[in-house]
Amino acid sequence: MAKLSQNDRVYFCRYQLTEGKGKQVVTKLRAAVKNASEVVLATDGDRAEEAASYVLFGYGDVAQEHGSKAAKKEEKLTKHTGETEAVTISIAKRGGANAIQVSHRVLHKLEEIKHNYLPKNVNLTVTRDYGETAAERSNELLFHMLIAVGSVTLLMWFAMGRKEAMVVAVSIPVTLALTLASFVFYGFSLNRVTFFALIFSIGILVDDAIVVVENVGRHLELPENKTRLKYSPNRQRTLRQIVLEAVDEVGNPTILATIAVIAAILPMAFVGGLMGPYMRPIPLGASAAMIFSALVAFIVVPWTTMQVFTGGSHGGHQEGEEDALTKLYRRLMYPLIHYPKRGTTFLIATSLALVVIVVGLAGFKLVILKMLPFDNKSELQVVVNMPEGTTLEQTAKATREMGQYLASVPEVLNYQSYVGTASPYNFNGLVRHYFL
Repeated sequence: MAKLSQNDRVYFCRYQLTEGKGKQVVTKLRAAVKNASEVVLATDGDRAEEAASYVLFGYGDVAQEHGSKAAKKEEKLTKHTGETEAVTISIAKRGGANAIQVSHRVLHKLEEIKHNYLPKNVNLTVTRDYGETAAERSNELLFHMLIAVGSVTLLMWFAMGRKEAMVVAVSIPVTLALTLASFVFYGFSLNRVTFFALIFSIGILVDDAIVVVENVGRHLELPENKTRLKYSPNRQRTLRQIVLEAVDEVGNPTILATIAVIAAILPMAFVGGLMGPYMRPIPLGASAAMIFSALVAFIVVPWTTMQVFTGGSHGGHQEGEEDALTKLYRRLMYPLIHYPKRGTTFLIATSLALVVIVVGLAGFKLVILKMLPFDNKSELQVVVNMPEGTTLEQTAKATREMGQYLASVPEVLNYQSYVGTASPYNFNGLVRHYFL
């Protein structure tokens, strides 16, 4: 065995050996590098193989200091070995399969293999579990849906009244459920792009319902409609007529606004190239959400209004009395409407201020401009590009030094190094062709 210097590389050497009466026998010896630190010499008969790639695995200090019991146990078993050679097994699910269920079944099978088949000197470590990530994303979506329903309901309660808030609170989950059903019809799976489409849709799907329920509330407050309800022999029928009149009054503008939003979002679905199929769930999901929002506003909201407003007046204010929010609105808007110069000045100043604020946020990097939001994953990938002509062994040595540093970082649980071969790639690796 001989130690390598930094500039050593795999080489062939020819030695002349002398036998007997000066007869020379020429034998080829192969020098192959093993583990980037040892040289193995062999004759042609031994055929020592040249290293083509290295896959290494190491633990970080967090496995001992901050990790789970299982991580601590693995750290105690492998602490004396340091960075070791490893074999990576990457498992991909089929299209349409549930990532969470596949992950749970694979982990269960690995536990059986670990206890029944693996030798004691072989350790098995799960370094990436995207099934767990998918479960976190689905739980996060449900949590944000609850936040959206609760916040919009409270806002409507504060601005319009308790019964109007109840109507809007019913329309949100109905629209979201129909949007999720459209994803099933499209053949989309639940991933971070479809989650983004749903969360993006939450902000626009309540518009139609709010417009309809607000106009219904306004019609019920009109003096002539109050008189109709008060002296009507059939209050239920009269209430139905008032609700239908209110919905019919805002029907055309609501449909036009829905079509305008769809016309602005849907063309994104026809983008070609690699990003087209990847981003397609966003325009399709948002367009479906807008269509379902309009249908819910014209079908579910009137029916819910009939059920909620049957008992009596919708508002908590006395006849002819305006609430504090309406009074504040009139006080702010009166000079802008009745004095055109003030209104024009306010419009220009507000527009310029918004432009300056938006540009300033990006210019001072208070808001990072990027194609996709940051993905909250407990992993990171470092790509090492060495100078042209660098040998595999020199690259492996540099990677080992980097691994030794990573092992000392308190937050690192474990790390893997791939030299001369591609690592299991994620979306970034797919886009940048790390597998080539």
